[in-house]
Amino acid sequence: MSDALHRAPALFGFVGRSGAGKTTLITDVIDCLRLDGFTVSAIKRAHDGFDLDHPGKDSWRLREAGCREVMLVGDRRWALLHENDTEPEPAPLALARRMGDVDIVLFEGFRNAPIPMIEVFRPSLGRPMLWPNCPSVVAVAADGEVSCPLPRLDLAAPPAIAAFVTAHLGLRAGRSSNSGRVLAS
Repeated sequence: MSDALHRAPALFGFVGRSGAGKTTLITDVIDCLRLDGFTVSAIKRAHDGFDLDHPGKDSWRLREAGCREVMLVGDRRWALLHENDTEPEPAPLALARRMGDVDIVLFEGFRNAPIPMIEVFRPSLGRPMLWPNCPSVVAVAADGEVSCPLPRLDLAAPPAIAAFVTAHLGLRAGRSSNSGRVLAS
């Protein structure tokens, strides 16, 4: 495949209030998706101003010197730090394209992204649901009764939630969803 072409992964998001269990659910859903034969990556929205780097470290010094990007590479992983001071936050598809070739990219916390999402909701937290103000929410995963017109998924049933995700995306288990889906970059 040409470097100018990149496969478009399926994109799906999870949103919810702090403490609702989004990351726990996503990790369980990832396990289910992998068992179904899908390759999966994740992109998590962090609080503004987060930093993986530490003052005084070589990578921090390179960024402070003016590098737009610094890549940290080790035997088992690598990370790319990109300075985004003057640009708007990239769109979900642009972020997904920066990642390796996978079938599905799951997003956590991108409330305004125009991708289908599940809201993770715990009535016991006593906080309002997000879905009325998040038009991309297509279902609610909850651990109690909820009053909303969207499909309700049991938060304690990650396999059913994974099945909902793949059905909503029109993907079938056991084969790569990307075969034949190639977009120019």
